[in-house]
Amino acid sequence: MGRQANINWSQLLQDIQQHAVKQIARGISLVENEAAGYEQLLLSLPANHDTKIIGITGPPGAGKSTLVDALIGAVSKDGKKVGVLCVDPSSPFNLGALLGDRIRMSEWYNDPNVFIRSLATRGSLGGLHPKIIEITELMKAAAFDYIIVETVGVGQSEIEIAGLADVTVVVMVPEAGDEVQTMKAGLMEIADIFVVNKADRPAADQFVRNLRLMLAPAFNNHQREVPVLKTVALEKQGIAELYTAISSLLQETHDDTKRAWLLTERAYHLVQQKRMKDIRKDVLQQKILEQLRDDRFNLYRFVEGL
Repeated sequence: MGRQANINWSQLLQDIQQHAVKQIARGISLVENEAAGYEQLLLSLPANHDTKIIGITGPPGAGKSTLVDALIGAVSKDGKKVGVLCVDPSSPFNLGALLGDRIRMSEWYNDPNVFIRSLATRGSLGGLHPKIIEITELMKAAAFDYIIVETVGVGQSEIEIAGLADVTVVVMVPEAGDEVQTMKAGLMEIADIFVVNKADRPAADQFVRNLRLMLAPAFNNHQREVPVLKTVALEKQGIAELYTAISSLLQETHDDTKRAWLLTERAYHLVQQKRMKDIRKDVLQQKILEQLRDDRFNLYRFVEGL
């Protein structure tokens, strides 16, 4: 704790703004672990409306990591700086990130324009890291052109990515036909772009047609048509078109409505986090165990008492 108290937060922020990779990594770790005084760093962050966040989400097995790897290549080729946050399922033993999927991204680790960090969900149900908002804001200070956030892929609950990303890409595979029927109210609504990956597989074209038909009724509720793109990420096919579509969306002149909505979602999560900070499940369980001995135990009165 003594070492944490001696952190020069002002110097750290300056280093991050100079794009010092080791200090960016250190800053993320300090925020992730709530080091003493980390809020001072967050309060000092400058406003940055230039760095855009790209959310990559979708069901498990859709090839999101391979797609992100290929997308890094397209961004890097364009001479842009990109930060990548890969949110992994937590290890049941130490809450660390399981890094198997990151091996294929290893070619970028020495690229000065690419920064990759894996984060564990630490039990967060929405497919994101509990400190994802703070970490993305910290990375914005390093003046990346883009920050790509790849979520775990845990089903409809991962729609919270829409509250974080400026553009949300939903990745699917041709075999997901049955899943599409059950996701109308979830991923269907938050997608800015649909990607059908592994499009060299049989029935890919039919799946794309069905997806477009399902999206058709939604066109009346959107100002524009939601693109459905085909990719074979492993072969880098369709990646240039995807990058063009993302860039095009980000360059559109948006009114402040979406930005206000995004910031409201982020603010809501931060307030929720702050207010729940002192609530611990193990303590709650102990209190409930003690009160269960009373036959008159009422859950609602118990919660009210908190």
